[in-house]
Amino acid sequence: MTMLQPLMVLVAVVVTGGAVVAYLMYQRRRTEVLQAAGLRLAAPGQRAAARQHVPYALFLTALFLLLLGLARPQAELDVPRAAGTVVLVFDVSNSMAADDVKPSRLAAAKAAGTSFVDAQPDTVDIGIVMFGQDGLTTQRPTDDHTVVNAAIGRLATSGGTSLRQAIIAALSTITGKPVSMPNPDGSGPKADLGYWGSATIVIFSDGGDTQGAQAEIAAGLAADAGVRIETVGIGTTRGATVEVDGYQVATALDEELLTTLAETTGGSYHAAQDAAALNDIHKSIDLRITTQPETVELTAILAAVALLLLTIGGLLMIRWHGRIV
Repeated sequence: MTMLQPLMVLVAVVVTGGAVVAYLMYQRRRTEVLQAAGLRLAAPGQRAAARQHVPYALFLTALFLLLLGLARPQAELDVPRAAGTVVLVFDVSNSMAADDVKPSRLAAAKAAGTSFVDAQPDTVDIGIVMFGQDGLTTQRPTDDHTVVNAAIGRLATSGGTSLRQAIIAALSTITGKPVSMPNPDGSGPKADLGYWGSATIVIFSDGGDTQGAQAEIAAGLAADAGVRIETVGIGTTRGATVEVDGYQVATALDEELLTTLAETTGGSYHAAQDAAALNDIHKSIDLRITTQPETVELTAILAAVALLLLTIGGLLMIRWHGRIV
């Protein structure tokens, strides 16, 4: 335990000690006055002694705690909190311009992402990765959620889709170092990323991907590192058409791939066919509760205990003596 105002500890000891001495002198003087008046006091029993001194002992203890609180004591405690790192991964491929979710898939995903960020405590660091054909980190994990929402607002559609690159970019963001993939067939040594059990990847995508098998290999890397992937399906299974380079291209939600990626890591797939459902998606994604040492000021706790002691002392005084003296 440390004190921000250590001098007040000495003040608390001196003042409380003085009050104790004054109380003992008062009791002694009271006894002498009564004896001088010819009144002889019978030796009190244990219960009578308790009734005589306990309320005052409580008052004096409360005085010491109140003065000690002025020293602003601090202690390092293990505080439970929803902590860790969440990387929101947004599909910005051309298919996300489809309007089967109004006003568009990407707009709905951005609204859901913003809602998710706003729902998180400031103990959660959030990063942003956008992906089309490649994965690109647009915002490193930070507890400044205003900055995160600004990064979400700048997202725009462009290019193809590679969920593999999205997951690799997210893992690189979490670990703080480049992450490489095994061979396309899954053979070869896997990267040792260490264990990141407090990290979660949330992918907002329609699941359209021409390299689904490689995306599953990337999800396996995440699983090996203890990183859970949650996937959010943006779009509908009936699909829609988008114009790409002058051509009309059909696109539909691929729930099967998104489900596989999530389940590979112990995560879940979240179906959301409209913007209203997407806005509440944060309610179904669990963040991990951890404990972390934090320096906590104990002033309020000492004041609360002192108030409790004063209340108990006052009630005992009224019950045993009929008044507070």
